[in-house]
Amino acid sequence: MNSEQATFWDHLDELRSVIIRSLVVVMIAAVVAFCLKEWLFGVVLAPRSSDFITYRLLGIDNHFQLSLMNTGLTEQFMVHMRVALYAGLLLASPYILYQLFGFVAPGLYQNERKAATWIAVSAYAMFILGTVVDYLLIFPLTVRFLGTYQVSPDVMNMLTLQSYIDTLISMSFVMGVVFELPVVCAILGKMSLINSNMMSRYRRHAVVAILVVSAIITPTTDAFTLLVVALPIWLLYEVSILLVRLNK
Repeated sequence: MNSEQATFWDHLDELRSVIIRSLVVVMIAAVVAFCLKEWLFGVVLAPRSSDFITYRLLGIDNHFQLSLMNTGLTEQFMVHMRVALYAGLLLASPYILYQLFGFVAPGLYQNERKAATWIAVSAYAMFILGTVVDYLLIFPLTVRFLGTYQVSPDVMNMLTLQSYIDTLISMSFVMGVVFELPVVCAILGKMSLINSNMMSRYRRHAVVAILVVSAIITPTTDAFTLLVVALPIWLLYEVSILLVRLNK
């Protein structure tokens, strides 16, 4: 009994150490990002200008420059802290996963360890890929449409920095989660809860659901933007079918 209690408290102490080490690394990365203010916001604010790489590659040559305004005394400083913390979390996420895996791995069998490694690496890679796709494709098109949309020439757009950052972070997170679809489907397929035939049979239903999700992610009336968002999600669904078929 005492041995079991000691083992439990040992694990609890190790978990606490993992959490503390992870938080320290996140804070260090956030402080570094905070100090690199010019570079950080050069990246974050780039999609508001027609010089952004996505607009040039898509041949969108109409010149626009969205002006952002600050409406609160502490807003710019708080936004700076939030963006730095989010950047620090992204930068430290590989270390966090490594620490968590090191905590869980000793209790797993060899085959379970391999599966957990595959799941962790794949989930992380897909989340980062979703964030990159959002930053390079989905968010710029959304910003361009909503930032330049006017119901009348007499109504000017006055966009706040807070609104811009909130939209960027929320859309990045949502797309990161959406891009976990192949990983989730592969796991469900391995557990025999779904199969490739079923996913192929309900492909048309999935397309409708993808269009609905795309419309929620990008609340615009621009059909082009909607299709740009829906296309990668549909490709993810097709990749998921392939992965489920290969992991029978």
